[in-house]
Amino acid sequence: MITVIGAHGNVRDVEIFLKKILDFSDKHQVIIQMFDADLIFGKNHLISAVQHAIRAMKNNTNTTNSLGMEILLYASGERQLKLAIPKIGVKKGGSNIAFVFVKDIIPEGLINELLGLLSLKRDDKVLEGDIDTLKRFGLNKKEINTVTKAKYEDIILEKVAMVDIIK
Repeated sequence: MITVIGAHGNVRDVEIFLKKILDFSDKHQVIIQMFDADLIFGKNHLISAVQHAIRAMKNNTNTTNSLGMEILLYASGERQLKLAIPKIGVKKGGSNIAFVFVKDIIPEGLINELLGLLSLKRDDKVLEGDIDTLKRFGLNKKEINTVTKAKYEDIILEKVAMVDIIK
């Protein structure tokens, strides 16, 4: 099961923030990957990244050794972590954060527990993309102008799928 949520809050120290998530993930045996939500264009963006990453792991075409990091690559549209992390990773300060949870069953209480641990407030609206999201993602005006506003999500989904080709 794949669950995608948005949240906002203040990340004072990225390393401590990530350590808390890793410990929580290990304790509850769930894959958790997080992103700068300002570069996420809706839930389908991350669901597609997870599906591509799972397929890559099953087919032994993965670039990384963990599903979480593979998801990060696909979501960023990059093939190298050294490019993906600065682009789409969580940043210090007031942040909009997107989370992906991958586990057979994900109780709502688990998500609430993590958000409480991190002092974040759930806000799925941070996942809503717009033209600024596309620009932050690295798309240029020419690429954006090739489609109507209704098809903006398709450009991002294409970038996720292109990771298979650029690997």
